Amino acid sequence: MKKIEAIIKPFKLDEVRDALHEIGIQGMTVTEVKGFGRQKGHVELYRGAEYDINFVPKVKIEVIIADALVDKVLSTLQKTAKTGKIGDGKIFVSSIEQIIRIRTGEAGEAAI
Repeated sequence: MKKIEAIIKPFKLDEVRDALHEIGIQGMTVTEVKGFGRQKGHVELYRGAEYDINFVPKVKIEVIIADALVDKVLSTLQKTAKTGKIGDGKIFVSSIEQIIRIRTGEAGEAAI
């Protein structure tokens, strides 16, 4: 089992969610986050004053999937989250040793 974490632009969330649902991903966790990479923030103008925005708003999507779905999920994320501009985000893949569904006690892939 793998955990896929994708940091994407907030306006891409609905498109990514719909695309993942189409390929059979049933659940995900979404968190509003802030950060920066090569983009290094930006300057905004508010009521005539300039403000340095050091941390750019992003959305983090987390999904746990069976190993067999990794390539399909990665290609779907890359295709739907991409704008072609700086700040599109990153995807991280981690191994998951164990999952237990609290309500039923199911474990492993049955708990996904």
